[in-house]
Amino acid sequence: MTVLRNPVIRGFAPDPSLVRVGDWYYVATSSFEWFPTIPVHRSRDLAHWQYAGHVRGAVPGDSLAGVPDSGGVWAPSLSWDGERFWMTYSIVRSVGTPYFDLDTYVSTATEVGGKWTAPRRVVSHGFDPALFHDEGRLWLLNMQSDHRPGGRRFAGIVLTELDRDTLAPVGGTHLLLQHERLVEGPKLLRRDGWYYLVLAEGGTGFEHGVLVARSRSLTGPYEVDDRPLLTSRDDPSLPLQKAGHGELVQTPDGDWVLSHLAARPLRTPDGLRCPLGRETAIVPVVWDAEGWPRLRHGGHHPVVEVDVSTQPVKVSVSIQPVEVDVAEQRFDPELPADEEPLDWPWSSLRGCPDPSWADTAARPGWIRLRGRHGPESRWAHSLLAQRITEHRAEAEVTLEARPFSYTQGAGLVLWYNTEAYFALALTWAEPEGEGQHGQQWRGAGRTVLRLVERDEESTRQIAVVDSTTSVTLGVTVEEVEARFWCVQDGKRIPIGPPLDFGKLSDDHGSRLRFTGAMAGIHAWDLVDAEFTADFTGFRLDCPPG
Repeated sequence: MTVLRNPVIRGFAPDPSLVRVGDWYYVATSSFEWFPTIPVHRSRDLAHWQYAGHVRGAVPGDSLAGVPDSGGVWAPSLSWDGERFWMTYSIVRSVGTPYFDLDTYVSTATEVGGKWTAPRRVVSHGFDPALFHDEGRLWLLNMQSDHRPGGRRFAGIVLTELDRDTLAPVGGTHLLLQHERLVEGPKLLRRDGWYYLVLAEGGTGFEHGVLVARSRSLTGPYEVDDRPLLTSRDDPSLPLQKAGHGELVQTPDGDWVLSHLAARPLRTPDGLRCPLGRETAIVPVVWDAEGWPRLRHGGHHPVVEVDVSTQPVKVSVSIQPVEVDVAEQRFDPELPADEEPLDWPWSSLRGCPDPSWADTAARPGWIRLRGRHGPESRWAHSLLAQRITEHRAEAEVTLEARPFSYTQGAGLVLWYNTEAYFALALTWAEPEGEGQHGQQWRGAGRTVLRLVERDEESTRQIAVVDSTTSVTLGVTVEEVEARFWCVQDGKRIPIGPPLDFGKLSDDHGSRLRFTGAMAGIHAWDLVDAEFTADFTGFRLDCPPG
């Protein structure tokens, strides 16, 4: 037996799609507006996971420029047909409107970390698609949406057969199930003469859950189980909340497990807040006498620690908990030439890191960012970030730059999206005591560190202090408090008051949010996009609690 501690993939790893191929388990997760697109992790024992690659080229043109926050790649589904991996996913370009304006794609590969085929568009009823391989036939599952006034945004689960070679639809579309509660994220499996439909139910927040239906016929009708397989919505005291979006997989020993998403909340005066985002969890499942799946430990609540019937794997350099991988990443001037220094765990917004704005060759051991659009741009924001994986974290980086205008800046950022971030930037300000009158054009001014807080309502200046052009910046997160600082004469100097880290979560504000908090570096130049800033020594430490 192996002891498994949830979440197994920690920090912004939602909508897990689990598959087993031989002795390996693979999980694909949503990436939304972030690159790399569709991260895939792998494990031999279900407890220890490593990054295994991503679906390169998942987005046609490798650009999500303009997509809204929490748009982009939603809920990929990973499957195996005995010869190759299949990935299907939707790219969503409208959020918070009656129209999702999406396209669903399919790509295949012989290895998850290898070359994926160019994505091919298939019928696109709605988001959260999945593929079902059955006796040599290929079926596409999806939810459908009714955008019309009075229509249901979640109008049922549909099934379409696809030609395996052309991916064109074969025959008509079958309506499998409609339900009074919101259902999405369909997955299909066949067991003992039954087709089981595993559904995400109740939305992606604290009402989330996993519901199961079954039929003797692939195209239905489907009978819905009279109780959820998994949910945490009836007990806000549980350490894992938002449990839902599940997939059932059989182990080599014949046992079953359920992958699902969950979130670790902080309890604040404003309610539960989950700044780490939705994460990947796994729990054992058994089948009852009537043929329905049930959690092995009983009931329907997620659990933090369970035993799974897999052979323990000795943790080595190549297989480590994801939070260790993140904490140990550094800019390394001795990095071999064949490795990419901006690979995982680095992520970038709406496009891949490009040497034209993220250059690791110009100055060995440093990364040079060329400023482009401002931090609220959905088009060309020069930002690199890593996932925060624990409720206690610390980030630090040394920065060198010479801004000569308020239109230029660079620094350290705690990021959720364009409407939720904290940024400590090296930038320009007027001479002390003077107002904002554009004096930079006559050579006046000073170099400062400016701390700003952004939320849905406004961007607020929290603190401004004089600075040199070379400075070490840092931030310490202790649950709901984020404290920024700089280093002077070997000492940490606080900058501004503590900020509410709970604001960088799905649960703050009035708009839909689906990602998680990140720590990173960024730069901007709003006039001619020529200003550059050099960074070194970045570290993000997230010690397990």
